[in-house]
Amino acid sequence: MKNQTTFEPRTFGVIGAGPVGCIVAAFLARGGYDVALCDVIPDLVAPAADRGIIIEGAETLTQRVKQTCTSVDELAGMDCDVIFITVKANALPLIVSAIEDFHQEGMVVVSWQNGIDTELEIAGVLGKNASMRAVVNYGCGLAGPAHVKMAFHHPPHFIQELDPVAREAAVAIAGALTRGGLETRHTDQIVSMVWRKSIMNASMNPVCAVTGLTMAQAMNDPIIFNIVDALVKECIQVARANEIPLGWEYYTHAMDYMGHAGDHKPSMLMDIENQRRTEIDFINGKFVEYGDRAGIPTPYNTTLRSLVKGLESRF
Repeated sequence: MKNQTTFEPRTFGVIGAGPVGCIVAAFLARGGYDVALCDVIPDLVAPAADRGIIIEGAETLTQRVKQTCTSVDELAGMDCDVIFITVKANALPLIVSAIEDFHQEGMVVVSWQNGIDTELEIAGVLGKNASMRAVVNYGCGLAGPAHVKMAFHHPPHFIQELDPVAREAAVAIAGALTRGGLETRHTDQIVSMVWRKSIMNASMNPVCAVTGLTMAQAMNDPIIFNIVDALVKECIQVARANEIPLGWEYYTHAMDYMGHAGDHKPSMLMDIENQRRTEIDFINGKFVEYGDRAGIPTPYNTTLRSLVKGLESRF
């Protein structure tokens, strides 16, 4: 990788014009950077360069991006310094394979996604020195193409390199995001942060996907709450058995955080409602995988993964 002390990103590609991708694209563009928003569905990206991306709710702005495209291959001619992948984790193999065809030294690819080990999927193809992982702390949904409803925003967000040689690049990317108004900090604890967030995702997303309940409805139903509680405790056992630091207060923090999430539909429920494949393999599936590795039974995660897979089989 190039000398990272001089890394000054100016051009960003964002793969995925869903709500998560639209938010990062809009804030980077507001910071004065050249942004190309990419999605295979033309109708999703079309308004972003014309009317602009509209964000309403916890944050409010309307912001145009410089370019849009409908194929990852088109990013090859845009000379991106940084590419953010914001699509569902199950699409990673295809996307990383496409990036590999035009990836060059000095280009950084950031997993701006839910799930465990998404950054390793990138690193397995492009190498650790070109791969980074972020943890994002906002909830959102699409009201329409390039129109996002932001249910909550709890900055800062966090980013970390996989290879120490890329540390200054990660700091520079955090600075660019912050300059646009999406406060982001460099961390050296990204694995812990990913797991802390993934436990809540694994405990809430599939439950809502299976029941059709919002987060608030699930937490306030005494029967459903017991399932969420059991999932949190099972995931904590798996994390600790694999020596993932969560902090002694994590259980209380997680239950309090989810208890205040509001009447929000998590992304997995929206995927099921729209008959799309979910990220279940990178969320509950990872707790099953790491549970097997450490000899920890995971009956709740195994059951929820199976139920969501059963729903997906109808599509």
